[in-house]
Amino acid sequence: MPQISLYIDESTLKKVEYAAQKEHVSISKWVAEQIRSRLEPSYPQDFESLFGSISDSSWVRPQDAPFAADSWRETL
Repeated sequence: MPQISLYIDESTLKKVEYAAQKEHVSISKWVAEQIRSRLEPSYPQDFESLFGSISDSSWVRPQDAPFAADSWRETL
């Protein structure tokens, strides 16, 4: 497996160590997961099941504002 060397300041290293320790993984695994999550973003598992799960009557779509209420814009 390829390796990467990182040069970071002490303060950042302490934060990385703490985050990895908190998740009970190695620093290498934690950093790799952070990189992977930035390069291949994804939604949490079962995210789609949340659609339509709120049955609160205060969640309604607002009415469209009339065109006359729009802000004036400069013609290009």
